[in-house]
Amino acid sequence: MKPLAGESVVVIGAGVGGLSTACYLADAGADVHVIEKNEGLGGRASVLERDGFRFDMGPSWYLMPDVFERFFDHFDRTPSEYYGLTHLDPHYRIFFKDGDRVDITPDLERTKRLFEEYETGAGEALERYLEKAELNYEVGMEHFVYEDRERFRDYIDLDVARQARGLSLLGSMQDHVEGYFEHPKLQQIMQYTLVFLGGSPKNTPALYNLMSHVDFNLGVYYPDDGLGGVIDGMAELGEELGVSYDVERPATEIKGREGAFRVETPSGGIEADLVVSNADYAHTERELLPPEKRGYDDSYWESKTYAPSAFLLYLGVEGSVDELAHHTLVLPTDWEPHFETIFEEPAWPDDPAYYLCVPSRTDDSVAPEGHSNLFVLVPIAPNLEDGPEIREAYRDRILADVAENTGVDLRERIVVEESFSVSEFADRYNSFAGTALGMAHTLTQTGPLRPSHRSKEVDGLYFVGSYTTPGIGVPMCLISGELTAQKVLADFGRPAGWDGR
Repeated sequence: MKPLAGESVVVIGAGVGGLSTACYLADAGADVHVIEKNEGLGGRASVLERDGFRFDMGPSWYLMPDVFERFFDHFDRTPSEYYGLTHLDPHYRIFFKDGDRVDITPDLERTKRLFEEYETGAGEALERYLEKAELNYEVGMEHFVYEDRERFRDYIDLDVARQARGLSLLGSMQDHVEGYFEHPKLQQIMQYTLVFLGGSPKNTPALYNLMSHVDFNLGVYYPDDGLGGVIDGMAELGEELGVSYDVERPATEIKGREGAFRVETPSGGIEADLVVSNADYAHTERELLPPEKRGYDDSYWESKTYAPSAFLLYLGVEGSVDELAHHTLVLPTDWEPHFETIFEEPAWPDDPAYYLCVPSRTDDSVAPEGHSNLFVLVPIAPNLEDGPEIREAYRDRILADVAENTGVDLRERIVVEESFSVSEFADRYNSFAGTALGMAHTLTQTGPLRPSHRSKEVDGLYFVGSYTTPGIGVPMCLISGELTAQKVLADFGRPAGWDGR
């Protein structure tokens, strides 16, 4: 008999973490019902469709393919049963604002030669850097990501000490990267992924150099139909396992306790034995629970460092944009002022670093014939004022910057345009301060310093998603679902031999 047979579970929020948890718990025998505030599944990985264009609204990079393989393998399936993958070449293109253009390709030898053009010995340094990144990745994933060490004492044993020996655990990414490369452009190339972790070079732990192994060694892929196709695959898997889904049904209150919960919604309450919240953690505690049942008070949430919000433009344009790769970054030669406007003195950046995604370079189905599909993403500080006048002025600035630094002038070719920023992140996703990602991966907000998967005050209430371990990003939220399911199974009797795989 499966350990959760007969147990009913409501999962609040159909983001990646919620969909993942739902699959694991349904596979363990639970009757799982997922409710979602918005019109479709996926949370921040939802899809926007307008006049023949289809946009991934949030995440657009398919990284860490091994994590997706592990997820589907738990259910004796493979990702290829639900979606195909295209290995991108180049992985991405960088336009530096002084006129330099760089392509990072799957050919590591070519990349080493590129690095040598900027700094003598940098090719060999890249090889050594990636060796360290691979070690960090393999040991870090096995012993610190898939094993949820949520208490400091979990780190104080001989096995952990032995596995951690040689890892880059301490110090910042800036310090770590400077130990290998002097040229500022090479440092930027090695650290651009920090934007996806919601941090800056100065406040992100050096352990996250493992992302360079993900980038350079594991590769960058595009799934059929974009990240929305991955969401469709996860939802299909969930249906096969017995998960049911309700969209446009927001949770308004969590009542009761283990074995006798009632999740209130505008269309009536839902009874359940257990509840898992994939909604914004702070929103769940502050808006769905009474004060006496909150594990963290307002001062806790207000004291934390949050990942950036974003200013997004979803653009359908006439004609091609051949100068842009599927993934394109536009970087000022000095990006420190931009990070300062995110983490130190919040403001709209004067000389922004930003990202362009052009899925129509790979997938003809995302745009009508003769048109291109792209979005522009500028990381900005959470909680910024983003009224119509500010957004219109910034939109004009960004489109002018794209034209100046990539040679692609979009302004007279736009046929579909939608913007999305701080206020939409707050309204659509109930996101604290309008953060696009959640709690940043700073030196003091990693591992056991992140909020718990278990409610501190309510037995039978669990949390999943980017606020919990292992943290931000689609692969991490996928793993978060596994870790939350492990907590539930540990509390209710794990099946013999089950280790989360």
